[in-house]
Amino acid sequence: MNLNFQKLNGLVPAIIQDFSTKQVLMLGFMNEEAYKKTLKSNFVWFYSRSKQRLWQKGESSGNKLEVMEIKEDCDKDSLLILVKPYGPTCHTGKKSCFALETVDLYELFKIIQDRKELLPDNSYTTSLFEDGLSKILTKVSEESDEVVQAARNEGKQRLVEESCDLIYHLWALLVSQGIEITDVERELNKRRK
Repeated sequence: MNLNFQKLNGLVPAIIQDFSTKQVLMLGFMNEEAYKKTLKSNFVWFYSRSKQRLWQKGESSGNKLEVMEIKEDCDKDSLLILVKPYGPTCHTGKKSCFALETVDLYELFKIIQDRKELLPDNSYTTSLFEDGLSKILTKVSEESDEVVQAARNEGKQRLVEESCDLIYHLWALLVSQGIEITDVERELNKRRK
C-alpha cells in the first residue's frame, strides 16, 4: 500500500472493525512507523496524539487486536482494519468505543462459537454441545413449534421471545456443523434480487 501520510500531518485515520461481527470497535491514528509495526507484528499499533508516542493496542490491558485484513480507502489516506479482538476494545471495558449496549446476531453467534470451543462449566450452551446433534435438532424443532404457537395465539411479545429462543438454537446448530454466519450471509446475498 502506498498511503498518503501527508494530509493529516503524518497521520492516517484507522477504523478498527471486528472481522467476525463487522462491528466498528474504535478509531485511532497511525503514523508511518505505527503502520509498519502493525504490518510486521500482525497486531494493531497506533500513534497517540495526546501522548505523542507509538502504542500497541492492549499493551497495558492485554486486549490486543490481531490483524485479519487491511483495506485502504480510494484516496489512500485512511485505513479500515479488520481484527480479531482479544477482549474489550474500549478503555471503559466495553466491546466498542461506539458500543450500543445491545447483543447483535453476530455477537450471539460469536458467543456460541466461543462456548463450543471453551465448553465452560455451568453453561447451557456447553450442555447442548456435550449432548450432541440429536439434542440440538430436538431443541430447534421444539422452538420452531413454539414460534408458530406464539404467532397464532400468544401475542407479539411472546412471539419475540420465542423467536429469540429459535435463533439461539439455530445458531447453535450451525456452529455444531462448522458453518459460519458469513456462509449464511453469502447465500442470502446470492438470493438477493
